[in-house]
Amino acid sequence: MKTEHKSESNKNMLVAFAITLVVIALVALAGFLFLRPAEPLIEGQADADEVRISSKVPGRIEEIRVSEGQTVRAGDTLGRLSIPDVMAKKAQAEAARAAAEAQDRKAVKGVRSEQVEAAYQMWQKAKAGLEVAEKSYRRIEPLFQEGVITAQKRDEVYANYKAMQATEEAARQQYRMARNGAEKEDREAAAAMVERAQGAVDEVNSYIEESVLISPIDGEVSQIFPLRGELVGTGAPVMNIMDTENIWVSFNVREDLLKDLKMGSVFKAEVPALEGREIELKVTYMKNLGTYAAWKATKTTGQYDIKTFEVRARPTEKIPDLRPGMTVLIKR
Repeated sequence: MKTEHKSESNKNMLVAFAITLVVIALVALAGFLFLRPAEPLIEGQADADEVRISSKVPGRIEEIRVSEGQTVRAGDTLGRLSIPDVMAKKAQAEAARAAAEAQDRKAVKGVRSEQVEAAYQMWQKAKAGLEVAEKSYRRIEPLFQEGVITAQKRDEVYANYKAMQATEEAARQQYRMARNGAEKEDREAAAAMVERAQGAVDEVNSYIEESVLISPIDGEVSQIFPLRGELVGTGAPVMNIMDTENIWVSFNVREDLLKDLKMGSVFKAEVPALEGREIELKVTYMKNLGTYAAWKATKTTGQYDIKTFEVRARPTEKIPDLRPGMTVLIKR
C-alpha cells in the first residue's frame, strides 16, 4: 500500500517538473521572440526646393494675383508693388534726358544762321575799315618821305592800319567759327551726356520692372507673407514657390547604420501616407551634422561617440502623390 502511494507521488513530481520545464522553455522562447532588440527603423521626411520671391525695390503691395497652394508656371505674374518714389525718379530722369538731347542737337546743328550772317557782316565791316586804313597809310608814306607831314602823323596812320589788320583777322576767325559750328570735343561731350541720361532712364525702368513679381519656375505657391497694402523692404520675401518637380528625402542616420547608404547607392523605402507604398531612392548627398548631433558614449572603455549624418536621396522616378512633409521609412 505504501509502495503504491510512493510511486504515485513520484509520478506527480515528475509531471510537475516536466510542466515546470515546459513553462520555463515557453518563457525563454517568448523572451527571445518579444524581448530581442527590434530592427532599426530609419525615419526621414520628404522635402522640396523653394524659390523665394522678392523685389529689389521697396514698395507697398498693390496686388496679389495668386493664393497659397496654387500651381503657377514660369513667367506668370504673381503680384505687383506700388512704387511712387521710383515713378517720380523716372520723370526726373526723362526730363534730364530731354535736356541732354536738346544740347546734343544744338551741338550737331551748330550756330544759328542768323548768328553766322551777323559774323559775316562784322567781317565785311572790318575788311572795309582795313582797306580805308591801308589807302590812308599808302598816301601818307610818300608825303612823309618828302617831309610834308610830321613823323607823329605818319605813326598815327600806321598804327591805325595795323589795328585794322588785327580787327579784320579777328572778325574773319569769328565768322569761320560760326560757320563751322561747335568743336568736335563739344559734340562728343553732348553725345556722352545723352548716353548718361539714357542710362539713368534705363536704370529706373529696371526698378519699375522689379515692381512686377514674376515666377521664375513652374511650381506651387507654398507661402505668402505680406497682405495687400503692406509695405515691404528691399529684398524682403513676398512669397515662396515650391518646386514640386524637384522633391527629395532627408534622413538623419547614425554612422553605425550607414553600411548600405553610400553616395550613389539605391535603396527601398516606404511612405506611410501613401498606404505604405514602396519607393526607390538614390543617395545624392551626405554630410556630418556635427558634434551637437553625436550619440555620446556612456562608458569610457571600449565605446566611442557615434556621429549623425544627414543623408539626402531623390526618387529614381517621378512619384506624383509624394508631397513635402510626408514621412519616409527605411526598414532594415
